[in-house]
Amino acid sequence: MSVRIRLKRMGAKKRPYYRIVVMDSSSPRDGRAIEELGYYHPVERQNQVKINKNKFQEWVDKGAIPSDTVKRILNKSNFKVDN
Repeated sequence: MSVRIRLKRMGAKKRPYYRIVVMDSSSPRDGRAIEELGYYHPVERQNQVKINKNKFQEWVDKGAIPSDTVKRILNKSNFKVDN
């Protein structure tokens, strides 16, 4: 079982927002998450990102792998991801 940190799409049609979640890599995009770490609102003017950094680091230490998109979003918001 490989665990990934990735985005889960929420919101209405053409007004998406995403939750940053920990999921099994074989789960569907909008499937059940193990834990929610934060959110990302791409439609907002400032591309709002909020994440619990302690929980994120805890999951990375346990072996969870952030997706490329999550890495890019977090790096843009001045939260450096090493993986």
